[in-house]
Amino acid sequence: MRGATAGAAQLTRSFAACRLGDIALVGGKVARLGELIHAGFPVPPGFVLGTDAYAGFLGSGPGAQLARMLAATTGDDPAALAAASRRIRDLIETSPVADAIAEQLALGYRRLAQAMGVDLACVAVRSSATSECLATHSFAGQQETWLWVKGTDALLARTRQCWSSLFTAQAMAYRRSAGFPPERALIAVGVQAMVDARAAGVLFTLNPGNGDPSKIVIEAGWGFGESVVAGEVDPDRYLVDKVTLHLISATIADKVCEYQVDGELDAVRKMAVPAGRRTAPCLSAREVMALAALAKRVERHFGVPQDIEWAIDRHAAFPGNIVLLQSRPETTWNTRQPRPDTARPGAAVNYVMRALKGSAPANNAKGAMQ
Repeated sequence: MRGATAGAAQLTRSFAACRLGDIALVGGKVARLGELIHAGFPVPPGFVLGTDAYAGFLGSGPGAQLARMLAATTGDDPAALAAASRRIRDLIETSPVADAIAEQLALGYRRLAQAMGVDLACVAVRSSATSECLATHSFAGQQETWLWVKGTDALLARTRQCWSSLFTAQAMAYRRSAGFPPERALIAVGVQAMVDARAAGVLFTLNPGNGDPSKIVIEAGWGFGESVVAGEVDPDRYLVDKVTLHLISATIADKVCEYQVDGELDAVRKMAVPAGRRTAPCLSAREVMALAALAKRVERHFGVPQDIEWAIDRHAAFPGNIVLLQSRPETTWNTRQPRPDTARPGAAVNYVMRALKGSAPANNAKGAMQ
């Protein structure tokens, strides 16, 4: 993935070949997935269509018009920004894609399907922007993801939509508020093998409510993680001691909806959770502990608290059913002073340091799950 044109350059690479130093080429999301794979963490395989492909796409046609549209987009009026977003997205989604880009995308898809042992792979198409996963700003959720994409034609269409999602009104407003110049916003497209999730969600390697670094918080819902990430469901919530990996508490919610594959439509859709599962725990006690242990290792690998998305594969046995879908720096508390649930300021940090030296007191808290 070198150069800014879509000629004979290699525009795709496997996730496993990506590292943090490749953010300019593969975006933050995929660079971190590559790091996780290299470190031995369970991550579904995939490949990335790099930022050079996006730059080549712009250079072959819509780039000049896009620049004029962005230059004309001024002010903070939400209606004007939304209208500009619609025009820009329509331009990107209707402009032709060079054969060299489309062919490399299709080749990457066929290779992934072969590695999965299937003829037609079900994949997730995820944005991986160069502005994502920065330690000082959270651009998470500013671009879009498509699930259960099958076939090269559908993949190309979703790729264009992924590119255009760089210019949602929300993403444009957020970059402006963060002082991130629009011309620096480049995007890669991650194509990842789908996991048919029994349950999924997010976890944080600190308590997001108060910044306590001695805790891990896991939030879980049924099906794919979109219901949790988008805040459409009240998730189960597990609080774990990061040092001892003891469960402190489990709050089981009434989970009214989930995203699952509709067999008749062969697509993911939002469904009502059957009454018998609404108040049942999404995770077993050992799955909670395994997730917490993985999260602790991920934080140690990256060196800063993490915000992690994960899933439980319904077709795999424990512990091989646990996969990590992405990890990024936690930014809410990155520049703020934590307020741990302790009697003295700094006690949580001191507790962690004592534990690392083998002198932490025993954890006598009892979890709500047995």
